Amino acid sequence: MKTVKQHAANDLLEFTIKAHGGRENFNKFETVSARLICDGVLWSMVGHPGSVDDIYVTSHTNKQFTSHRPFLNKDWHTAFTAQHVAIKNSKEDVIEELSNPRDSFAGYTTETPWSQIQLAYFTGYAMWTYFNAPFNFGDAGYKIEELEPWIENGEVFQRLQVTFPEEIATHSPVQTFYIDKDGLIKRHDYNVDIAGGATAAHYLSDYIDVQGVKIATKRNVYIRQEDNTPLFPEPLLVSIDLREISRK
Repeated sequence: MKTVKQHAANDLLEFTIKAHGGRENFNKFETVSARLICDGVLWSMVGHPGSVDDIYVTSHTNKQFTSHRPFLNKDWHTAFTAQHVAIKNSKEDVIEELSNPRDSFAGYTTETPWSQIQLAYFTGYAMWTYFNAPFNFGDAGYKIEELEPWIENGEVFQRLQVTFPEEIATHSPVQTFYIDKDGLIKRHDYNVDIAGGATAAHYLSDYIDVQGVKIATKRNVYIRQEDNTPLFPEPLLVSIDLREISRK
């Protein structure tokens, strides 16, 4: 029975990857860049209101690396990896850095403010997760399982539960992706472990084709309630509007 379920999960993953442009198109480029216009109550909650209102991001597709610029200062940018994060100036001088950044969030709740280097860690892994899904789910170390379909607002979504490898920095080890009839990810559920396990229902919309790959240009994140429905329409935890997207 497990073999049958795994086969179905693999079929759903392949359908989803193909709908987003396919592995071949995704692997033609090594980076994804965009201008981010962000809003939502999260940034004030963690002590950094306005920090990512209008900022540029670049994430790599063949390794876990992300950089945001300008970051908190017009001359600063970030360099994020899973085990190390740094804030640097335009001369590449290190302003601040932190190894094993995940450990620094031990005991944090949704009300605990973040340092600027912790903010760099969160924004780094978050955007890397978003840009690389669903293409990385077929890589070694990822485990996938198909869950029961979910009906929301009259629409039926197939669901993939993805367990991320331990070495990948992301929101939580297990995350769920809701896939529409065309194969596009329309909702993404996770817990924010570094914020006391805060629950999130993350909605994707307004997909565009960027050099052969489908990318959602709008993202809105709400609290996920115990019955798996979003607490809507307020509070809006995070909104992300992607513009000027390019791949290199």
